[in-house]
Amino acid sequence: MNWLLVALGGAIGASLRYSASLWLIKPSGLFPWTTWWVNMLGCFLAGIFFAFTQKYPVLQQETRLFLMVGILGGFTTFSSFGLETFQLLKQGQNGWALMYVFSSLMVGVIVLSLGFYLFQAVLKN
Repeated sequence: MNWLLVALGGAIGASLRYSASLWLIKPSGLFPWTTWWVNMLGCFLAGIFFAFTQKYPVLQQETRLFLMVGILGGFTTFSSFGLETFQLLKQGQNGWALMYVFSSLMVGVIVLSLGFYLFQAVLKN
């Protein structure tokens, strides 16, 4: 049942993300505004959900799988990143939070670059 909740939520979240890319105004320039807004909205919604789970712990089970892992995970993984960083900071784990933020951003960009350039080279052959 848990897999179904995550899969259904993920399909909804991914569809919402795609819809947002069609509906949001795309100003000119290099900054990825659509993604930025989707990520910011995802973080905002994750914060709201996290607040609800603190007040209503029953939401930490199946509802969390459907909403956080499924819908927000499909909508944007940045919401999970923001929530996890916030939890570390809330727990006073500032060093771990900083390392998490830095390593997530830097390693993510490095791995993306490696994948891009490796497959670009393979595709040219």
